[in-house]
Order: sequence, then structure tokens, then C-alpha cells
Amino acid sequence: MKLEINDITKTFGEKKVLKGITLCAESGTALGILGRNGAGKTTTLRILMNVFPADSGTICLEGEKIDYERIRIGYLPEERGLYPKKTIIEQLVYFARLKGMGRQEAVKAADQWLEHLEMGAFRNKRLDTLSKGNQQKIQLITAVIHDPQMIILDEPFSGLDPVNAALLKDVVREEVDRGKIVLFSSHQMGYIEEFCDRIAILNGGEMVLKGRVEEIKKMYPRDRLLIRSLQETDIAKAYPSACEHAQQGLIFHLEQPSCKREMMAQLTDEFDIDEISVLEPSLSDIFVEYTRDRI
Repeated sequence: MKLEINDITKTFGEKKVLKGITLCAESGTALGILGRNGAGKTTTLRILMNVFPADSGTICLEGEKIDYERIRIGYLPEERGLYPKKTIIEQLVYFARLKGMGRQEAVKAADQWLEHLEMGAFRNKRLDTLSKGNQQKIQLITAVIHDPQMIILDEPFSGLDPVNAALLKDVVREEVDRGKIVLFSSHQMGYIEEFCDRIAILNGGEMVLKGRVEEIKKMYPRDRLLIRSLQETDIAKAYPSACEHAQQGLIFHLEQPSCKREMMAQLTDEFDIDEISVLEPSLSDIFVEYTRDRI
């Protein structure tokens, strides 16, 4: 499937929140939608889910206007929306039935997901007896229990410990591998880089950058090397004007990108280097660059 959002706009009162947003996502890939608070991410996602309409523009699936009676959408909101006093199985079945599943089918799917996320022992527990991380896993199940074709994840890893984060990572990868369209919104750039082939950055209601992460990074000058070595201090003393100490290692500034091979060979001949590579900008660097100025 191919999802296309074409030139959508939205105004609330006198404020124009979206100013012609266009983006595309396909089955089997994850698209990261990024932006600072107020950039228009949430409005875009709500229009996509048919919470309210755009003022103008279109949303198409496979070249046709999206039919919300037929498309199954799963949504994990940043603000959680479960019932603390209800048991886990009660509300999983309730949410599944809201998405059109029969009761027996919903119970079966709920039990399968609980076991998959190592939550079977909590089946008949009330939600408010669970840790924040386990509550997040239950919220995730409500988003995927009905086997949606499109999944929207808004800050899915918020508040999770490394073990639970790893379980959720596996679920996201499985859903992508199953050919789902996955839209991923997060301020945690490490997760975006890990899961998303493509990104779209919004700023002030406008699309300021979109494309494949790999291709975007290659747009930047390849004039820095990242060096990891027990002799980083010695390298910095030998090349004081070129070196910069950083958390990830020693950054070596080249005079020009074309001399990187020659310089890499020279450094590895002179010093015991564990790792040397071209330093590309991080997604965080790119995000800051494109969202620094904001209306």
C-alpha cells in the first residue's frame, strides 16, 4: 500500500496550523514525523485518522481517496487513554470490539498479544496495579490487536526500561516486516534512526525536510573523521588544529573532503587506531538545524 498526503492545510481561528503538508509512506517501511512542539505533527496525524478534516488537500491510499470505513488504523497516543480500575482483559476486549472484532476473536487476540509481550500473568489484574512500563505495553496492544494496516505510534517508548523497550522494538519491527504502514513520531532521535527509512520534519506548519535518512546525511560535507583510539591524546597533540574531543571519540577536521582516504591511511600508519570513519551528522543535529528558527 502507498499512503499519500497531498498539500493539506488547517486553520484554527486565525492561526494557520498546517500550510500545505505533503508526504508519502509505503507498506513495509516506517516514516518518522518530526517537529518541535507546535510544529503541526499532532494536527497532521489527527487529520490522517479522520478526527477532523483538513481545510484543503487530499489523503489517498493506493491512488484513491482513503476510505475510513475499510482501512484499519492503529493508534498509540502520547497521552495514555486506558481505564485504571478495569482489568486488562476487559479493556483489551472492549477496544478490540470497538475496532470491529467479535468477542471470541477479541479474547483470542488479546491472550495472544499478552503472551507475546510477556504479560499473560497480568490478564485479570487491574491496570492501576501495573508499572508504567507494563501499562505502556497494554496501550500498545490496544493499537495493534485488530491487525491494522496502518499504525501510528506517538512517543511509543516513553517511560520504558531497556528490557521493555527491547520488547516493543521487536513488535515494531515485526509489524513493519508484515507489510504495515508505520508512522512514527518521537523526540527520541535514536529510535527514529533505528526504525525509520524516511523522515519528514515539520516546522511552523510547513514541511522543511523529507526523504531517506541515508540520502539526507550524504547531503552534508564529508569533511570530518571520527576516531576511537587509546592514543586520542597523542593524536590531538600531533594535529592540534584539526582535532576536537567529543563524547563519541576524537573528531578530526579535514582540510577538504577529497583528502579523507589519504588522511585515514596516514593516521592509521602513525597511531594504534581502533576505529576510524567519516563522521556524518546525527539526526539530532539535522533536526536542530531545520527547526531552530520557529514562528
